[in-house]
Amino acid sequence: MKAAVLYATVPAAGNTPGTGSYSESRPLLVQELEQPEPRAGELGVSITYSSLCHSDLSVVDGSRVRPLPMALGHEAVGRVVSLGEGVSEVSVGDHVVLVFVPSCGHCRACASGRPALCHRAAEVNGSGDLLHGPALLRTPAGERINHHLGVSAFADYAVVARESVVVIDDDVPDTVAAMFGCAVLTGMGAVFNTAAVIPGQSVAVFGLGAVGLSAVMAARLAGAASVIAIDPNQGKHQLARDAGATAVGTPDDAGRLIEEASGDGVDVAIEAVGSAGVIASCLERVTRGGAVVSVGLPHPSAELTVPALQFAGAGKRLLGSYMGDAVPARDIPRYLGYWREGKLPVELLHTDTRPLSEINEGLDALATGQVVRRLFQA
Repeated sequence: MKAAVLYATVPAAGNTPGTGSYSESRPLLVQELEQPEPRAGELGVSITYSSLCHSDLSVVDGSRVRPLPMALGHEAVGRVVSLGEGVSEVSVGDHVVLVFVPSCGHCRACASGRPALCHRAAEVNGSGDLLHGPALLRTPAGERINHHLGVSAFADYAVVARESVVVIDDDVPDTVAAMFGCAVLTGMGAVFNTAAVIPGQSVAVFGLGAVGLSAVMAARLAGAASVIAIDPNQGKHQLARDAGATAVGTPDDAGRLIEEASGDGVDVAIEAVGSAGVIASCLERVTRGGAVVSVGLPHPSAELTVPALQFAGAGKRLLGSYMGDAVPARDIPRYLGYWREGKLPVELLHTDTRPLSEINEGLDALATGQVVRRLFQA
């Protein structure tokens, strides 16, 4: 099998003296590995397309600390090619979307209907193992290679837990389905599940990557009266309009656009940047009783300092949303239904497709805002 493996982190290109582009430093090594077989509770998937996300980039630059070496990639689509013992409700040949939280079904979070916060999944995702056993991948020299979020999708093949896949219909193009396991699930879930936006409310989305643009689409689907999209990269503004935004601007425009649309603040602000400063700004931009949904992943060292009185004094809420508080087996088919009805233009997120050999160049393109979602074929 072929996979892209990270052996050492590289500081964010251009942000540290002496660092160049990722295409120069080439932190991800695409190499041939021995192909493992699935164990009990697992299955083998032939990956057709994988998708590059900022969460992958944050592992490469070290802002999300993960055990190395690690085979990266957590958003993908493929076909089941083999089944381990005890796997049910999935067959060889099934079309599947891979998801990055393989919920155990038994912990407190799963039992309460919040599988995105599965305790066991958080443990194994952090250690680089799989839900049903230790890491399977090995370097050519026999050294352990850790799995990324139970998926390791920058590859032509992956062994994953049964709980890491959702079976979808054959008619969904792989270039569409590839983006449902993270970007669409997270952005739409932040609106539908975490914020529970209702018709007539006003929504502002800060950060127009694939997750933020998915949140824009969801806000329009939810019936929001105004959807304000904010990003410093003006190259993304037309995408936001096409996704359903009623107003678009840079951070300097945010106050004016929000005041014009909803007076003293929006009902819901979605933070999809991964910045403590933006979270604080969002709290200032919501009305009394409004909610800020934090979707982005700030650096672990980042701290949030905000006036405490705005919570009890103004009834404001700050809500964390991991994987959009999704129940993947419920939400992915639901969102694909919106896509079939022409209500969810997910194709807008797909910038282009490249061979896996160009994965390092893809890191540069994502880091500099040239792409929203670049898909890869091994």
